Amino acid sequence: MIFESILSNKFALNLRQMKKTLLSVFLIAAGISVNAQTARVQVIHNSADLIADSVDVYLGTTLLLDNFAFRTATPFIDAPAGVPITIGVAPKNSTSNADAVYTTTVTLDDTKKYILIANGLVSTTGYSPASTAVPFRLSVYDMALETSATAGNTSLLVMHGCTDAPTVDVKAGATTLVNDVAFGEFCSTGYLDLPESDYVIDVTTSDGATIVKRYSAPLTTLNLGDSAITVVASGFLNPTMNSSGPAFGLWVALAKGGALIALPEQPLPASVADALSNSAVKVYPNPVNDIVNFESDKIVREAALIDFSGRIISRVAGVKKGIFEMGDLAAGIYLLRVTNEDGSVKLVRLTK
Repeated sequence: MIFESILSNKFALNLRQMKKTLLSVFLIAAGISVNAQTARVQVIHNSADLIADSVDVYLGTTLLLDNFAFRTATPFIDAPAGVPITIGVAPKNSTSNADAVYTTTVTLDDTKKYILIANGLVSTTGYSPASTAVPFRLSVYDMALETSATAGNTSLLVMHGCTDAPTVDVKAGATTLVNDVAFGEFCSTGYLDLPESDYVIDVTTSDGATIVKRYSAPLTTLNLGDSAITVVASGFLNPTMNSSGPAFGLWVALAKGGALIALPEQPLPASVADALSNSAVKVYPNPVNDIVNFESDKIVREAALIDFSGRIISRVAGVKKGIFEMGDLAAGIYLLRVTNEDGSVKLVRLTK
């Protein structure tokens, strides 16, 4: 139903008009003829900063995209290649390119295709990590596809655009699809060439050991055979620490552009869901500033504080309660793993 609503007749007409308008503006702004060199480009808005809920995009002094909304993509268009072009991003309802909060000058190669994804933060307060750590930027991929590399398959490119999520893996069952992708990065191996099917994929810690989120990727249901798509990690793992902004999810950008499509989140496996239950372990405060306390109704074999990469920061054994110092740790998501004497494990997700 999500897919059907996105591909309504009205939406399809808007896409065709957007494509024509973008091409005209690009060529006119650059002052070149239609026979000049061009490169194919798609732009995706994935900055979850509330001040950037929609933005104006300039090509030089010309307004290219007016009120370009968060979680929206343009179609692939022909952009000037072989000449420097300056792209500026300004808050919505700007009056000129002088209002831009971000500018970059690029020279496109007419032998390549590009995906440009807006990520990061503009605001100087209200976010953790702050904009100084994850500033607004355009993440550029220059080997883009508009259709699948293999007939009948789906070519899927993964990009990490969640500012408060650490390095993660993406897995399908026991198979690692994406290994160690960090904020602002595309999958280092490029597109995944997948047979058209309905998949279940897991976002895990970077060691692949702990499932953090599970999603369905219904490629057959969405009729994505022969398609090239971009899947972006979007939003915030911890909205309460990020101005109550949009929550984390995986979203799909189609080559034809338009509103991104949310991949449905699925329940975690029973073993993981049980491990994340903290009914027998009290942990406070959470979110954490300096110290986190834990209390169990039984003596535990081990309590360990673990970062999102799977690295054990600190551990204690043979106690019913204790504390972990977190004052010197970077803001982010951590796990408190409590192993009971019977070998059962409880996990508590901590936010600092």
